[in-house]
Amino acid sequence: MPNQSKYNLILDSLQKLLENRTIQTISVSEIAATAGIGKGSIYYYFPSKDAILEALVKRRYEKPLETAKTLAKQTDISPFTRMAMIFQACRSSSSEFLRQETNEHLSANSNAQEKSFLHQKYLNHLITELKPILSDIISQGIANGQIHFSYPSALAEIVLIVLTVKLDNTLIPSAPEEIEETIVGLISLLEKGTGNPAGSLNFLMSFDDTM
Repeated sequence: MPNQSKYNLILDSLQKLLENRTIQTISVSEIAATAGIGKGSIYYYFPSKDAILEALVKRRYEKPLETAKTLAKQTDISPFTRMAMIFQACRSSSSEFLRQETNEHLSANSNAQEKSFLHQKYLNHLITELKPILSDIISQGIANGQIHFSYPSALAEIVLIVLTVKLDNTLIPSAPEEIEETIVGLISLLEKGTGNPAGSLNFLMSFDDTM
């Protein structure tokens, strides 16, 4: 069976190498040497260097995903309230990512392209993993009459892309007032498209409090 300690050691080793290198210049052999294990052991856990990077991204940002999975089961809470709580967890996770970039290796030693590459991987992972969870929550809202919409998966993807990318504010940097305008527009569309009363989703504006 896979050894969790060795699995994490491999991820820790890649993270250590990223303190002074870009992912393109790091080899699997170097990751193995840094971990103090044979190269063959790396391939027992991961099929490629890219797979190690994906696992590192996933490990660093698993908290909002665990929050989402837990909230998906809390059917006594309004679906939109649960969505708001999930996005707040994502916002906190993204803020932590940016703090790490400022305080650790990425800001000091890697170029902007490398930072963008890693951050895009994070956002892609987050959106991909959250989409089925949010689709389930929206479907629950449709089933109990709180949401009136025929395409839960599409709605989940639209909301995820807009909120995650816009609130992250790195891929498309925007001024606070531009972010606020986008969120107001999204709220209006959500309310009209799902049959919720005007103003009922204004709590989504709480995401502005850290801008």
